[in-house]
Amino acid sequence: MSVSVILPTFRRPDGLRAALASLMAQSRQPDEIIVVDNDPDGSARTGVANAKAVARCAVVYVHAERPGVANARNAGWAAATGRHVAFLDDDEIASAGWLEALLASAGKLGASVVFGPLRGEALDAATGLRGSLAQRLYSRPGNPEDEILDGPYGCGNSLVDRQAFDLSDAPFDPRMNACGGEDDLFFAELARQGAVFGWSARAHAVETVDARRTSWRYLLARSFAFGQGATQAAANAKPRRLAGIAFWMAVGLGQMFVFGTAAIVTSLIGSSSAAGWLDRAVQGAGKLFWVEAFEPRFYGEAAPAD
Repeated sequence: MSVSVILPTFRRPDGLRAALASLMAQSRQPDEIIVVDNDPDGSARTGVANAKAVARCAVVYVHAERPGVANARNAGWAAATGRHVAFLDDDEIASAGWLEALLASAGKLGASVVFGPLRGEALDAATGLRGSLAQRLYSRPGNPEDEILDGPYGCGNSLVDRQAFDLSDAPFDPRMNACGGEDDLFFAELARQGAVFGWSARAHAVETVDARRTSWRYLLARSFAFGQGATQAAANAKPRRLAGIAFWMAVGLGQMFVFGTAAIVTSLIGSSSAAGWLDRAVQGAGKLFWVEAFEPRFYGEAAPAD
């Protein structure tokens, strides 16, 4: 059973080094690691060359010169040769049994797509309500046992059985290059093709988060973008689902008022639930204001400055 790990990177040399080290320490080695350098200057080339010298598996360097998260994932997908494709981002570190656990869960559950837990780290720059919101946004807890899921998560820490689907060599929508959400559309297409989503409780990974990504501006933009995903999925469907757009906009309007009120009340009394209500309220705003003009830019050259 061949496995390719796709590791996109954009100007994160320390993160790339840590992610590669975690992949090379796997109890079940991947057949190949595809590092997709999304920096036009090719800044990851030297780091990948160093990894090749000590790796126990093939390490392939792919230079995707046009910045954009969908461009990077598409370049990795096209280069991968394995039946299974696992995704790890350059701010994530996989536990030693990560890949072995993903594969075992896929077989046990009969799942064609499997996700594992993520734990946000380096969040000490954010405290109080902001810290709680950061922990909520950058962590993916779940059931302590493997199970079938009702729906998907994001690409980071996931495994896809390519043989189960009919997909092109570029299945990620380039319209989402700067704002993200390309994985929402990708997994929506897999669901349309009958994907069975599974949870691998022991496929642990850590997401390291720098201080810039725990600012109020960034956190709220991230919640807003998450909310946009549902409405945008309906808008980008072929054919466009007008009823779905209307439904999610109505849901978003309700969430803004109901969850927004709850966020205000719980924050005033210092409740630990305030971060959850705030996240849901801002996601509601994203569902309502889903058009491109309101999209936050997170990736590539469009990434926000400090």
